[in-house]
Order: sequence, then structure tokens, then C-alpha cells
Amino acid sequence: MLNGHAAQAKGETMLPGIKTVGVIGAGQMGQGIAHVCSTAGFNVKLVDISEDALKKARETIGRNMTRMINRGRLSESDKAASLDRIAMNTAMDVLADCQLVVEAATENEDVKKQIYAKVCPILQKEAILASNTSSISITRLAAQTDRPGRFIGLHFMNPAPLMELIEIIRGIATTPDVFDHIREFATKLGKTPVSAEDFPAFIVNRVLLPMINEAVYTLYEGVGSVSAIDTAMKLGAHHPMGPLELADFIGLDTCLAIMQVLHEGLADSKYRPCPLLVKYVEAGWLGRKSGRGFYDYSGEQPVPTR
Repeated sequence: MLNGHAAQAKGETMLPGIKTVGVIGAGQMGQGIAHVCSTAGFNVKLVDISEDALKKARETIGRNMTRMINRGRLSESDKAASLDRIAMNTAMDVLADCQLVVEAATENEDVKKQIYAKVCPILQKEAILASNTSSISITRLAAQTDRPGRFIGLHFMNPAPLMELIEIIRGIATTPDVFDHIREFATKLGKTPVSAEDFPAFIVNRVLLPMINEAVYTLYEGVGSVSAIDTAMKLGAHHPMGPLELADFIGLDTCLAIMQVLHEGLADSKYRPCPLLVKYVEAGWLGRKSGRGFYDYSGEQPVPTR
């Protein structure tokens, strides 16, 4: 039996006004957002400066849709139709006819500002520009664009095809109709939207990342090993994934960036990034995506590095 995703893939619940969604960035989040939008019946234009990143995104999206088929959440024909709705390109110009564009670039404010400077002149006047940022001020990002009233935070959880939640964050200038439109859009994707105020890291990461940072401090201070800390939280708190394993999944560079935003934005020492987290990032040990973080992923099974 097919769920709402498959029904949406037939285009039955398309949101009036938004037909084509642009996604900037073909990394883990960008490809996930493209996947979700296409299976919900929207045309998608996925843009990245790297041809290799786009090729990998196509392969990953296809593989993840096959998993949905195996779980009875999608049919083969829906998969084919959804993939056909995703167009990939290295040129920003293709976003000119999009009613909504979601920026899903790395969690770096300067990079995001550079993207907005390039994409804003291309977009239609009425197009909505959203950021998938997990921590950066929406108000501040919006001020760097030509459309602060039509700019909004649209934070998908990772992995986007599986996680049910989307945080919607209004900047100080975001108009009520844009917020309502995006909330309806999130619902049409089969997600549950929650409204978060525009404070550092919003809701989920305001709670989650300090917990992860504290787990790194627990390792740093020798209270427990990697495996002991993760096992303790999985069996003692019923977390599906230990905090250090989760940090590797998120990316240690992303974890550090969010903690820095919290520390700088709230000026509270309790958000100081653990020095060990900083060292791992400096070493290029970023977690799963680099093959090494709190675990070594070079073998068949992950092995703790401490």
C-alpha cells in the first residue's frame, strides 16, 4: 500500500502557485530536498557548481527512492516520474522560472551571501527565496537580498526524505502571506511544520547541538570512551543513535559551525565549542563524509577512534 508520498507523486496535491522548486547545492541536504519535492509532485531544478556533485546526487536520490519502493512507500512508476521531474544544472540561470528557490549550501554565511548575490537578479520578482540554514539568522541573511519580505527559513531535518519535521523561521521582514504559503508547501510535502523564532540555531539544534557538544566534552575529559558514551545514551536514554555517532552523521564541521553561531549569538560560555571538536575539524576528521571522525569508517564496521 502506498502512502501520501506516492499519491503526491501523481501530482494530485500540487500546491497552487508553486510548480517548480529550485534547490541550490547538491550535497546531502540539497539532494534530500530535491528528492522530497519531486516525490511530492513538484518539478525540481537542482543546481551545483560541481558536475560530480550532481552526478552523485542523481545516484543517491535513485538509490533512496529504491529503498522507498522496498518499504512499500513508492512504486516503480512513481520513482521514474519523480526522477524525470528533477533537472540538474551547473548554471544558476535555469532558476529563472522557479516560484520557490531553496538555498542548501554549506553552513557558512559568506558562501550563502555570495549565492544570493548571484541568484537574486535571476529570480522572478514574486519568487520566494528560502534558506535551509540550521542556525544562521534569517533576518541577517534576508537583508543581503533584494527581497527580505519574500525570504524565509525552511529548515529540513537530515535525512530529508525520512524526517517528518520542517522548521519554518520568519525573519523580521518576512510577510505573513509568505509564511502561510511556505507552511502550506511544507504540509504538501508530507511534513509537519513548526514555527521557530529567529534566534540562533532555532529549536532543534538549540537543544540537540549542546547535547552533542557536551558528549564531546565527556570524551575530552576522559569520563568515557566513544563506545561507552554512545552505548550509554542509546541504552540509558533510548536514543536511536549515540551523540558521537550522530555528530559524525551530521558532519563535525557542521556541528562546530552551529556551536560557534550559538556561542557568538548568545554570548554564553555554556555554548563554547569543545576544544576536541575543534581539533577533529582542524584535522579534517569530519565524520562519515570524510571517512573518519569519532569513528573510522574505512572498514566494514565503524571503529571508534578514541
